[in-house]
Order: sequence, then C-alpha cells, then structure tokens
Amino acid sequence: MKNYILTQPVAEKKLRRMAYEILENNAGERELILAGIRESGSVIARNIQRHLQEIAGDRLSTQLITITLDKKNPGPVSLSHSPGFDDRVIIVIDDVANSGKTLLYAMKPFLDYHPRKIESLVLVERSHKAFPIQPDYTGLSLATTLQEHIYVEVDGELVKGAWLE
Repeated sequence: MKNYILTQPVAEKKLRRMAYEILENNAGERELILAGIRESGSVIARNIQRHLQEIAGDRLSTQLITITLDKKNPGPVSLSHSPGFDDRVIIVIDDVANSGKTLLYAMKPFLDYHPRKIESLVLVERSHKAFPIQPDYTGLSLATTLQEHIYVEVDGELVKGAWLE
C-alpha cells in the first residue's frame, strides 16, 4: 500500500498554483521556455504549460523542451532541441528535488548562452540539499529521513500523485 503525500486532485491544485506564481514572477514576459527533465519532469512541464495557457491565453507563449540525463550519475546532458536561449526565461522542471544535483546538472547546457533568467520548479522538495539549489516553485516541501524515498506517479499526461516509501 502506497503512503500518498499528494493525491491526484491535490497535485493538480499545486500545479495550477505554481502556474499562477510563474505568471506573477514573470509579469511582462511574452515567452517562457519550460524545460522538463525526462520522464516525470516532462509530464509536469506539459501540465504547467496547459495551466499557463488556460490562465494567460494569448498573452504568453510557452515552448517545451526535454532535458535528458542520468539522474543517478549525471554527466552528459542533452536537450530535445535548442531554440537559442539568449535573453530568454527558462524554467527547469522536475518531479522531486532531493540533493539538488539533478537540477544543477540540468541547468548546465543553458549556461553556454546568456539567458535573462533561469528558474526551477519541482512538485516535491525534500530538505536534504548537498548542492546550492533552491527551487523557485515548489508544490510541497517535506522533511524526510535519508532512508525514505519520494516517488511521483504519472500516467500519460496525468500527474496521479506522490508517495513516500
């Protein structure tokens, strides 16, 4: 039996709230690049994009890209495509922030450019930082033991929830 810390309806509310926060913190922007870390981070990015489109309509354009890297042993990082990132706002999106290592490595390809701003978004943040990464947008912050793990469950385009094991 899974010990859910976020159910599907609550996760959906958190995603919508974060979309509002993104709009507030990026008032006046005409375009945002949403960079989801493959797999679950990409699903979360698509959900954030959907909420942004529902809320902002034609006032804001969003572009999705997928970041691929080995989360357990990050090294090479690849992007689904590179539209050019100079003077653009980029939001790197993942499911869970543990040590901050994955988010830090995921930002690496953008540093070859001169983005206006790089922000980060996670559905669940744990309090075990080993790297200097503090997500700008967090659905749920949770203090856990080092032995506990958080899993985000996605099914197609749906974020079904998160549980603690």
